[in-house]
This record gives sequence, C-alpha cells and structure tokens, in this order.
Amino acid sequence: MQKSTITIDVNLDENKIPEQINWSANNTSAEAGLPAKAVMLSLWDGNEKAALRIDLWTKDMMVDEMADFFYQTFMGMADTYSRATQYQDLTDDIKKFAKEFIDKFNAKQFKENKA
Repeated sequence: MQKSTITIDVNLDENKIPEQINWSANNTSAEAGLPAKAVMLSLWDGNEKAALRIDLWTKDMMVDEMADFFYQTFMGMADTYSRATQYQDLTDDIKKFAKEFIDKFNAKQFKENKA
C-alpha cells in the first residue's frame, strides 16, 4: 500500500495570527514547501458524524482573494459532490449559489470603490 504525506506549516506572529503558510507533499515534484495565503481543511469524523475543520489565512490575504478562494472552493465542492453522488440537480444548486456569491461580492466591491 502506498502512503502519501501532506504537511502544512504555519508561521504565527506574536498574536498567533498566521503570517506565512507553506505546504508540501512527499509525492510531488516540488522540492520545497509551496506558499499559500489560505487553507481550508475539512475532515469527516464518521464516528461522531461531524465535520472537523481548520480554516486559516494570512494577514496579507486581500478581501478579493478571499472571495475568489471561496468561489473556487464552492465550485470545487460542487464538482466533488457530483462525482461522488451523480446528483446533478444538487450540483447545479451549489454552482448557482457560487455564481450568486461572486456576483454579489463583485457588485459590493464596485459600489464601495465607486463611493
């Protein structure tokens, strides 16, 4: 059996706020850790029937980057859900929400920048 290890290193400031996030995996071509501005990790605890989550982002992550990150995460979740269930109607609902989310964010940004 093969084993893959993924490592996430988080450097914190004096207030324990992430300043830098790097990740690496033992079965990639990258020789050093790769930088990331945010990470969302969800694990399913089958015994407790509960999602366990770690959500971190660095101080220099901009609001527009966070919106894009969420949009792309929603779309990725929709694709994963589709592959796992074949429920296209529910997949379409998730993608519709994602599109509405990013459209509302963009409108909000436009309005704030116009003022």
